[in-house]
Amino acid sequence: MTDPASGIAVIGMSCRFPGVSGPGEFWRLLLDGRSTVGTFPEQRAAGAPSPAHPDTGTLRAGSFFDAIDGFDAEFFGLDGAEAAAMDPVQRLGLELAWEAVEDARVPAGALAGREIDVVVGSAPSGYDLLRRSAGSDRDDHHAALGSAGALIANRISSLFDVRGMSYCADSGQSSSLVALALSCDRIRSGAVDTALAGGVELIADPESGLGLANMGALSPDGRCFSFDARAGGFVRGEGGAFVLLKRLDLAVADGDHIYAVVRGWNVGSAGATARMPDPSPGAQAATVLSALARADVPFDSVDYVEAHGTGTRLGDPAEASGLREVFRATGRSRPLTIGSVKTNVGHLEPAAGIAGFVKAALCVDRGLLVPSLNFASPNPAIADFHRDFEVPVAARPWPGPPGRPRRAGVSAFGMGGTNAHVVLEQAPRTPTARAADTEPGPRAFEVLPWALSARSEAALREQALRLRDLVAADASLTTADVGHSLLTTRTTFEHRAVLLGGDRDEALAGLDRLAAGSGTERTVRGSAQGPPGPIVFVFPGQGSQWLGMGRRLYAESAEFAHGIDACARALEPWVDWSLVDVVTAAEPAAALDRVDVIQPALFAMMVSLARVWRSCGVVPDAVVGHSQGEIAAACVAGALSLQDAARLVALRSRELTELAGTGGMSAVSASPAWVGEQLRQWPGRLSTAAVNGPASVVVSGDDEALELFAARAAEDDVRVRRVKVDYASHSHHVERIRERLLTAASDLAPRPPEVEFWSTVTGGPLGTRPLDGAYWYDNLRSTVRFGEVVERLMRAGTGVFVEVSPHPVLEVAMAETADALAVSLTVVGSLHKEDGSRADLLASLAELHVRGAPVDFTGLFAPHRPRRVALPSYAFQRRRYWLSPPGEPGHAPDAGGATGPGTALPDSEPAALGLVCAEASAAWGAKGPRPTAGDLAALPDSTFKDLGFESSTAVRLRNRLTAATGVRLPATVAFSHPTPRRLARHLLSLLAPPAAERPAEPEGTSQEDRRDDELYALIERGYV
Repeated sequence: MTDPASGIAVIGMSCRFPGVSGPGEFWRLLLDGRSTVGTFPEQRAAGAPSPAHPDTGTLRAGSFFDAIDGFDAEFFGLDGAEAAAMDPVQRLGLELAWEAVEDARVPAGALAGREIDVVVGSAPSGYDLLRRSAGSDRDDHHAALGSAGALIANRISSLFDVRGMSYCADSGQSSSLVALALSCDRIRSGAVDTALAGGVELIADPESGLGLANMGALSPDGRCFSFDARAGGFVRGEGGAFVLLKRLDLAVADGDHIYAVVRGWNVGSAGATARMPDPSPGAQAATVLSALARADVPFDSVDYVEAHGTGTRLGDPAEASGLREVFRATGRSRPLTIGSVKTNVGHLEPAAGIAGFVKAALCVDRGLLVPSLNFASPNPAIADFHRDFEVPVAARPWPGPPGRPRRAGVSAFGMGGTNAHVVLEQAPRTPTARAADTEPGPRAFEVLPWALSARSEAALREQALRLRDLVAADASLTTADVGHSLLTTRTTFEHRAVLLGGDRDEALAGLDRLAAGSGTERTVRGSAQGPPGPIVFVFPGQGSQWLGMGRRLYAESAEFAHGIDACARALEPWVDWSLVDVVTAAEPAAALDRVDVIQPALFAMMVSLARVWRSCGVVPDAVVGHSQGEIAAACVAGALSLQDAARLVALRSRELTELAGTGGMSAVSASPAWVGEQLRQWPGRLSTAAVNGPASVVVSGDDEALELFAARAAEDDVRVRRVKVDYASHSHHVERIRERLLTAASDLAPRPPEVEFWSTVTGGPLGTRPLDGAYWYDNLRSTVRFGEVVERLMRAGTGVFVEVSPHPVLEVAMAETADALAVSLTVVGSLHKEDGSRADLLASLAELHVRGAPVDFTGLFAPHRPRRVALPSYAFQRRRYWLSPPGEPGHAPDAGGATGPGTALPDSEPAALGLVCAEASAAWGAKGPRPTAGDLAALPDSTFKDLGFESSTAVRLRNRLTAATGVRLPATVAFSHPTPRRLARHLLSLLAPPAAERPAEPEGTSQEDRRDDELYALIERGYV
């Protein structure tokens, strides 16, 4: 078997021929014994030779694409003018190179900056001559680059940002196999460890073959009769192939899928041994013998040779004669099986060698020989043909004896005498990553993410369709295999979707919906248009707690469970109850209505959730805490140890019990300025406890004064609601326990934070102020300046806010601040009180991922020991680029070629209502059964509140509508347009303003009326 130190592994392959889009379809074509040969398509016939020309029929026969003008310029970052100037062989080379890397299950970004060679065999297609004759190259500064065949390799090197040799080989018909041999030389020499080699051929104008026809090289019968008595010439073909090569020992160590191993190779010249263009049997034999010597394998162990096999009168007998010289030199005693891919796809000239190489590699990999077409009786010029040769006419098992690695040779001979031969061997056996009978299946509650992406919405939909077809056809693919492979073998683009499925059926249904341009409640879509900006972890105060808030996640996430257990050990000296019992609602557990239980439990939840976020790659650039949430923020930032933070939150909450029954707090929906002006009437009795946003304030103080304040607010139609606490944090009441608080915090050992700590006590970064006892007293006594801090962060460019809590209570306030500043950002929660599972957290992670934030899902798959499996290649969205760029004469778009939005935008009120109801159903997060879109459409004038929506649900609806339409909507859109019908009308007015004015809203509708009660319920339980 191959020495891993010297062998070269083929780890990725791509190919394209008429009607064949990749290696899978190519293999089916070969196995079925089919041909792509036909006639030059009528739609491409402009400029073809006149029917009166005697060789017209010969030139029009071949293997031709229906069109060669399509290209996804957007994917490759090219504008229309440059794409139109590029020879189509450059475009095809780019696409095939990308697909070869994808097939190797390597994300393109993993190649960037590395010493990797790109070597390509090619020739001009004739496109530049057509452009010049049409005058399309006049004043076109792209023309020089677009017509240079040598730039194919350079464009590919630029595409992947690889820094090795970038070289275009032209040795005529042997060019691409010479390119592969040069790549192998470079790898074996140690210059590089990876190379991309290939070849492409296109024929813009069939008249370019007149010279070949005049030589008698083209088949008058329109078929290749390789080694057959009818051989009279070849037919031309279009297409190409690429392979990704890697040093064998590295490929084995990295667990790469290896199609075959290149054992030996050689390139030689005929010199003066024959008159050009006649082939030289002796030179061909010398090349094969040298390749065998470099491979260090006997010729008798080679079972099959993919011959050059052009089917020409001189070529086939010369090739057979050369192989017989190898027989004599090596003492081979058994017949050799030979065949030629040219009988299937025609002669691709510069790309012929790589086409034969891919065929041979597939045969070696699968252990089958495929038929060589059009063979009935041997060429009479090859005496005693059957003594030494056999041409397979039907598929059959590989002929070698058991236990010996399958070996094949591949030949390509140039008309000018440059010959190349490569020896392939079966890949070494490697242990399977996972035995089928020990495959771990997902646990019943497990949800795994499938992350898809593309350059455009249309491509994303097609990617979903391709993946759906692949998974549906192969039952061996597990959800873990597919999800892991999507993450680790594919490049992530800006248009993204994450499917959160628990089993194959759910995943397939999600792919169906995504392919149709819609989604489900477990589908998160978005667009990452650039770096999202710094990430801020936000830790709220009291109010996000709910019974059993950690039960499901404690069972599902080892990272979260470890965090809770660590917090329990840190709290144990200071509390007389079980933290685990409280967060999981186990019986018996301490009551969650006690402040000395609520606050330590919330602290533990927040610290443990932050740990889970970090484990998924979401690392904060800054932290912000709201009142008691600052303790968790300080711990996560490294400013307090877990032990110090646990002691502080336990003792702080215990001291608060001394204030019970002496005051209260009220949530006010008004601006801080209005609230401040009113509080002048109750000096020393009421204080601004917290400013959470531009219209969200909390007032704290004496009970009687709070009642008077509420009555005064009602006169101005300002909504005020009492918070369900019986003490008055952030007011003069706290002064009664000042000394006790200072004593409780006296032994802290604060440290400089490792993450930037934004203080809601000072309203800015912590600076040099220590988080000592004095700070923590101020934290409870002074106004919480949360809104001010969030505004400053947003103005500074922060783009992502993650609320780290069991239920989002600050999400709406932050979104309203963003609306007031007219800035774009992403705000997500962690868990929600109606769920609390790992799937709940995954949905938030998915929201960040689709908007460009760094998220690492890979750790979720590790317990399943997933495989890297083959996935569909990228769904290029091609448009027509021919002779002139889009918008200029000579250009016309392909039917259905241009890309558009992911979903057809509604153009009528019923369509807009349907979209709103569909997305509202998918965004459902409240308790109770999920309504269908039809259920909601049947109640178009019911308020979202009456339908069961909560504020976090409304924000999710806003996010989904924005993703579906591209229209920016405020966080409160479902409150200001509180019914499905009114929201649909509003959305329609933004998409396509109607000619007539919209009906006026009913009288008496005020800003306060349009706000759902849930907005106030968010802070009803207190921000302390």
